[in-house]
Amino acid sequence: MTGATGLTGSGNGRRGRRPGRPDTRAAILAAARERFGSAGFGGTTIRAVAADAGVDAALVHHYFGSKDDLFVAALELPVDPRVVIAERVVGPSAGRPDGAGELLLRGVLSVWDDPGARPALLAMVRRVMEPGGEQLFRDGFVRVVLLPLGEAIGVDRPQLRMSLVASQVLGLIVLRYVVRLEPLASLDVDALVAAYAPAVQRYLSGPLG
Repeated sequence: MTGATGLTGSGNGRRGRRPGRPDTRAAILAAARERFGSAGFGGTTIRAVAADAGVDAALVHHYFGSKDDLFVAALELPVDPRVVIAERVVGPSAGRPDGAGELLLRGVLSVWDDPGARPALLAMVRRVMEPGGEQLFRDGFVRVVLLPLGEAIGVDRPQLRMSLVASQVLGLIVLRYVVRLEPLASLDVDALVAAYAPAVQRYLSGPLG
């Protein structure tokens, strides 16, 4: 999955998928969470998840599509982060990383500042901090969400640059929403973006030494 097509296609293309039987979907998602948590993204296959759930692999593809889609569904987030990124960042910045740092931060903060979305997002961050959670973040979120973003906006050395972006964004999320460190937790969005965007932008397009 590369470029803007990979980012936008996976998110928007799945909105109309039929929900399927709740018990079957629940079993698949439970098996996927267990597999992703223990084997990481790279070590997880659709076939293995299907076997754990006691269903055919074709049924997993039918309900969830690709492994990327299954991973995002297993996180149980209120929004698909790929859709948010595609709408707020890739569209305006496709093929050119200039200005993408501010757009990315505003997109992330808009989701986290939604009271209805925050409980599920907090649960996801706490899972990342648990044993095995580092695999979900490293092999899953960075690969599925951030690397395609870097490729879509045309950054060079996307693996390095998007890892640096991840360190900045995750640190902000943990301190503002999990630890609730003041005055960071109460700072308004414009002030946060003004403080963080230059660093994120440098990671996207500036010299790295």
